[in-house]
Amino acid sequence: MKTVKTAIHFTDNYLISPTNPIEINLIGAGGTGSKVLTALMEMSHSLTELAHPGLQVRLWDDDIITEANLGRQRFAPSETGLYKSVALINRVNRFMGTNWKAETQKFERNTLGVLPENANATIYITCVDNVQVRFDIAEMLKAMSKRRMNRDEPKYWLDFGNSQQTGQVILSTIGEIKQPQSEKYETMASLPMVTDEFGELLKQSEQTDDTASCSLAEALEKQDLYINATLAQMGCSLLWSMFRYGMTENRGFFLNLKNFQTHPLKVA
Repeated sequence: MKTVKTAIHFTDNYLISPTNPIEINLIGAGGTGSKVLTALMEMSHSLTELAHPGLQVRLWDDDIITEANLGRQRFAPSETGLYKSVALINRVNRFMGTNWKAETQKFERNTLGVLPENANATIYITCVDNVQVRFDIAEMLKAMSKRRMNRDEPKYWLDFGNSQQTGQVILSTIGEIKQPQSEKYETMASLPMVTDEFGELLKQSEQTDDTASCSLAEALEKQDLYINATLAQMGCSLLWSMFRYGMTENRGFFLNLKNFQTHPLKVA
């Protein structure tokens, strides 16, 4: 009887034993992004305690903090009127003594089609609420993968997305990641991008009303109070396991917070 091997993706070697902190571009500093940043702060400190260089994060967002952001997103009343990215990065740097960076602009090509400065990173994490932005970023990442560099070579894309009470986190490779020989596992060098695998589903689920909320009560009609925090913790746990254990048999999950159901997305 032939034994069916478990499909596994082995983490790229550079993430396990890098010479410098792992460069991460975190795109979006709202309900999910603000909480993902906190999780990355905890992850980076934990990695350094394990003799790893840790993380170097650059946060991209051009939004300004409003009263509607208070409570559901990780902002204080005193920060109203500041750029989300600046407020969050300043807080992390003061708290942990890091030198992470804030960008008060969108992660997008300019009018000449040129990628933004400081766009290179090893890991890209998107926490955006616009479907077209995801497709634009996917095209940018594919273009980056064609011109590989020794440092800050793009390797992974972790995408967070949600509606009011449901959401998903999908891990993708940017190009192929060389896998070791294994007799025990079936290794997978490539994990599909969310825009390739679930492109039509994303387009169908896109909300037509993308106007800014004027109050927390109005914002909660679009996204429930704990959906963002739950996705952030679970999604960053997936990233942590790749650093800690050097492999993963899951490349994401689907979450329904209303009935507390989670469905893992297996590597295949």
